[in-house]
Amino acid sequence: MIDKIEIVVRGGNGGDGLMSFRREKYIPFGGPDGGNGGNGGNVFIVTDSSLLDLSLLKQKREFIAESGHGGGKGSKHGKKGMDLSIPVPIGTMIYIRTESGEDKPLADMVISGEKVLVAKGGRGGLGNVHFATGANQVPRLAGKGELGEEYQIYLELKLVTDMCLIGYPNSGKSTLLSAITEARPRIADYPFTTRQPVLGVIRGSRRDFVVAEIPALTKGAYVNKGLGHEFLRHVERTKLLVYLLDSASPTIVEDFTRLNEELATYRPDLCQKAKIIAVNKVDMPQVKSRLRDMKQSLNHLDMPLLFISALDGQGITEFVTRAIEMVGLMSEGGQEVSPPVLTVFHPKPKK
Repeated sequence: MIDKIEIVVRGGNGGDGLMSFRREKYIPFGGPDGGNGGNGGNVFIVTDSSLLDLSLLKQKREFIAESGHGGGKGSKHGKKGMDLSIPVPIGTMIYIRTESGEDKPLADMVISGEKVLVAKGGRGGLGNVHFATGANQVPRLAGKGELGEEYQIYLELKLVTDMCLIGYPNSGKSTLLSAITEARPRIADYPFTTRQPVLGVIRGSRRDFVVAEIPALTKGAYVNKGLGHEFLRHVERTKLLVYLLDSASPTIVEDFTRLNEELATYRPDLCQKAKIIAVNKVDMPQVKSRLRDMKQSLNHLDMPLLFISALDGQGITEFVTRAIEMVGLMSEGGQEVSPPVLTVFHPKPKK
């Protein structure tokens, strides 16, 4: 998955104005008739819901809109250059690099079909018909077209998903993703198999639900240890956090606590998102005898708790049903919005 990229965008140049004079029979004083040049095309960035990452921009890094056409005889204006649209996935953030090397935020695109202007085309030059005056009835000059704007653009993708699977190495995130979606992530018996976020789709009766598997977090991910920032930023826009815990771990409660602390330290508002705990690998013989104790130790967390086996499908249907229900409560008007807090100031009476 390509989620960061730098490109150069340039608006089209404006067309030149024309210096021309009427040369018609029986018209001795035809006068100037040079038309204006057309404006250069603009460069837009547009969100496309069918895209999942920025890989379309990998091969081509420079985008130039069409230049405007020159003016014509008979005071005809030149044709405007065609605008250029660059498609990006939903969740793309746009930064413009300033002369000082600083990345200045321009737009955060989270709506399908959203359109942002990133480089304006140059204006077309004036034809000599615009320079005619009473004192200069035969102007022999015309305007040059302006150059289009040019910027270095930095694009960063933050996935917009319905749910994210997070957990420690070997907790079974890839196996769970392949069990609930048609995604086929890399699965192996060693840690850190997943090197980048993987997306899958749960087919629903009314709409589809996008699931992201976040690569395994390590202790200190909030300070970018183990590329923590590269992965945690994709959690910012999800609706539901799925904590996937390994039931074979002897410190399962501490595992959840550390995961929660990593998210809270990275961004405190992540702890306000809806959460669900899924305890995986309950099909293992050494785990079955500990299930009752694990339930008692995790029940105090006051959030949905499910025991599943991504390998043999145990509890998967219940897990998917519960997750979709929770996401549905927060989607498209289903989420309860708390009323704004109104602050009232009571001025003290004058003495």
